[in-house]
Amino acid sequence: MIRVRVRLTPRGGVNRVDGVLDGMLRVRVAAPPVDGAANDALVRLLARELRVPRSRVVLVSGAGARIKVLTVDGVAARDLVARWPSLEIG
Repeated sequence: MIRVRVRLTPRGGVNRVDGVLDGMLRVRVAAPPVDGAANDALVRLLARELRVPRSRVVLVSGAGARIKVLTVDGVAARDLVARWPSLEIG
C-alpha cells in the first residue's frame, strides 16, 4: 500500500491531475467541497488515472483540508514515480 499526498482544488472547472509540486500531486476537480463531493471526485479521478478499482484508493486524512493523504493499493511505487516524477510516496 502506498501513501500519496495531494493538494486538491475543488471547483477547479475540470477533473485532472496538474502534476507534482513540492512532492505532492496537484489535483483539481469540478465538484464543490460540499458533503464530501470533492473528495469523492478525487478518489474517482485517481482510481481512473491509475486504472485500479475505487475501493483501492482511500482517503486517510485531510477530509476537510486542501492537503490530503490517500492510500493506493495495487500499484507499484516505481510506476507512480515514473508517471509523476518527483512525487514523494510513503
